[in-house]
Amino acid sequence: MTSPPASAWTRSKPPLLRFLDTCLNEFSAETSGHVADYIPELSKADPAYFGISLATLDGHVYEVGDSRVPFTIQSMSKPFVFALALDLLGAGRVESAIGVEPSGDPFNSIRLNSDNHPFNPMVNAGAIACTGLIYDSKGPDAFEQIRLALSRFAGRDLAVDEAVYASESQTGDRNRAIGYLLKTNAVISDNVAGVLDVYFRQCAVLVTARDIAVMAATLANRGINPVTGEQVLSAYAISRTLSVMTSSGMYDYAGEWIYRIGIPAKSGVGGGILAALPARLGLGSYSPKLDKHGNSVRGIKVCEALSSHYDLHMLNRSDDARNAVIADYDIGKSPSRRVRRPQEREILAAHEQEVRVIELVGTLSLSAVDYVSRRLAGRPRPQFVIFDLHRVTSTTRAGARLVAEAFEELAALNVTVVLSGVRRASKEWDTLREWTAELKNVRDFYLLDTAIEWAEDQIVYRYGGSIDFHETTELAEQPLLEGLGEEELTDLASICSIRTYQSGAKILTTGDPADSLFFLRSGAVHVTLPDGVRLATLTAGMAFGEMALIETTRSADVFADMAATAFEVSLKDFERFRRQHPRASERVMRNLALLLADRLIVANAKVDILTST
Repeated sequence: MTSPPASAWTRSKPPLLRFLDTCLNEFSAETSGHVADYIPELSKADPAYFGISLATLDGHVYEVGDSRVPFTIQSMSKPFVFALALDLLGAGRVESAIGVEPSGDPFNSIRLNSDNHPFNPMVNAGAIACTGLIYDSKGPDAFEQIRLALSRFAGRDLAVDEAVYASESQTGDRNRAIGYLLKTNAVISDNVAGVLDVYFRQCAVLVTARDIAVMAATLANRGINPVTGEQVLSAYAISRTLSVMTSSGMYDYAGEWIYRIGIPAKSGVGGGILAALPARLGLGSYSPKLDKHGNSVRGIKVCEALSSHYDLHMLNRSDDARNAVIADYDIGKSPSRRVRRPQEREILAAHEQEVRVIELVGTLSLSAVDYVSRRLAGRPRPQFVIFDLHRVTSTTRAGARLVAEAFEELAALNVTVVLSGVRRASKEWDTLREWTAELKNVRDFYLLDTAIEWAEDQIVYRYGGSIDFHETTELAEQPLLEGLGEEELTDLASICSIRTYQSGAKILTTGDPADSLFFLRSGAVHVTLPDGVRLATLTAGMAFGEMALIETTRSADVFADMAATAFEVSLKDFERFRRQHPRASERVMRNLALLLADRLIVANAKVDILTST
């Protein structure tokens, strides 16, 4: 079988991009529909234009066709302005003026609900009312507030198509009729002309298919622009906006849309459609020819194809809360990397079930937290529970609240909770602390190993042990030298030098010649890989640099955790000692093999935990 050339790899496309290419090629043949002409300037659009873009929540944007061709946003501005109004004015003010029920009418219907309010913010009456509320609050600055918000959603500065604005203004009598109907019913203020001028300008803002894909992805990402990382508007405003888009975003086609496609969406008579699938993606398309409902013919086909091909209907979710747990174990199966002395090991072995470690992955949702709490209760109560969150990608407010309630119950049972894997500067930390800040039984460490080590220390203390970093040990207490006779230890001591290190001092460096070994006399040191991953913490009575017996260069860094002293013996002198004491040499190498075997057993146990859960 002939292998494809290397250039084929570099030319290959991701599956989603290939899918969009297929849509572009297949649906370009669709010529039905008509370009909007009730606004004369819109009729000048080239009906052949067709662009598609898809933005993921990690900030990657796929584009095919005419994805950079500018067109006016039109009614696709409505959800963003509604969200802006919710944040600027408060939900109470906005909801008292505008309903959230579908109307079943065309987008430009001149009709209000039984309370003489607009049915929802997605029809023209509701959108004009929304703009009016912002105008009442911001006056002449209203449009600039709206334009800046739209720009933040898009991740770039957006401008106005002045020709389309003028054309809309000149032919906007139906919207003027809606405006005066709203004024008659005290929904907007007296300055109808001022409100409509802002509304016409907001509809004439220029965007591209790429822009609206990013804007849709920002809606799907709880208001965080995935390209810029900016929190544009609050998660509350975004969730309410997506709700109304679901029920009313596609006007009198909304029921059919959500039944068949199942993705919150909004269309505009300029030929654009945006679709926001929460926690998944944002889609933007541009093709000027519209169907009888005022929606882009090709755009609808793209959305239909995406939803059916990848089974993306938002009500057909298959997330399993049981997948939230990647590992669940006690410290007997996977202890910390600190090398413990015999007394400490005995205590921890007798009480290994007192520290439970649960490593989580994915989204910390209500169902995930509920499953974890039930799983935790299914085994004997520990004294410490460590939840490692470094693989958790997001935390919902419902999940965080249930976490707090679970932690409260654990506090009542005298169980200490330890969190690891969350940086204090992260959004996940803010979400968790909103609900757990008042709890007294919660501690946190960024590194899981540090959390396990701390919990182990508490167990040692509680069961009569001690951890004395200032204790001084002699060579006879070294596991690597176990079995050596008094004469052999005396001869070895004669060739050792005592070294002193200040806290934080770097003792060994990766890549340096391995020309000596060390026996820690007092204090503590830690061994790390060059990338900062900690391999072990060593206390008095332990050896380090012992791999010099089988390696020619250092394979790890060693730092002093506190003031420390160590016996150092050069490899040259140690080899002479081994020749003089062959029995001792054999014993040292056997001890080294046992130490390495213990480390391998611990590493294998961790792999087994991760692969068996």
